[in-house]
Amino acid sequence: MKKLVIFDLDGTLLNTIEDLGHAANYALEKNGFATHSIASYRFFVGNGVRKLISRIIPEEHRNDEVITKLLKDFRSYYDEHNCDCTKPYDGIMEILNDLTDQNISIAVASNKYQDATEAIISHFFPDFNFVAVEGQREGVNVKPDPSIVFAILAKARVPKAQVIYVGDSGVDMETARRACVDSVGVTWGFRPEKELVEYHAGTIIHNPLDLLNLI
Repeated sequence: MKKLVIFDLDGTLLNTIEDLGHAANYALEKNGFATHSIASYRFFVGNGVRKLISRIIPEEHRNDEVITKLLKDFRSYYDEHNCDCTKPYDGIMEILNDLTDQNISIAVASNKYQDATEAIISHFFPDFNFVAVEGQREGVNVKPDPSIVFAILAKARVPKAQVIYVGDSGVDMETARRACVDSVGVTWGFRPEKELVEYHAGTIIHNPLDLLNLI
């Protein structure tokens, strides 16, 4: 019996790709760079916002000064527009309700910076009591480093054997592996199913409600 489900945020609980793409394109355009299609951002995101900015800048301009400037512009825009197009995936509200009804704890582990992670969770899931909402913080390595999972486990006080980590990417599956917790890959997010297979997802599901069969 599992007692804690840790969810990735972007591509797992919420489809955030349009708002992320618009914010990144705003930063690019403001600084004189060509923008990218929104669809292409599915493969730019996943390792934190600084890595996102690094990936979208032309290689010949990819240095700390330029990345820091675009990162500042990205955050100023995203902080104001992070809920414009973002929405929960179908079935997410139902599964969170079902888990809560069964007294199973829920938590969030995201590479999105902490302020935005907290703001988005508060906006879309105000009625749920997450035992931890962990985003990217200064001085803490981003996923797939398992530090964020260890922080959640310390707050939840649940043994690793009673934990499931749910995410949509290879980064998530590697995070779960390094943390020594069971992994569940979801196919409704940003990355293709083959990536989940390549990163040895413990189980792959195609609908949020399928998660109940694994608890």
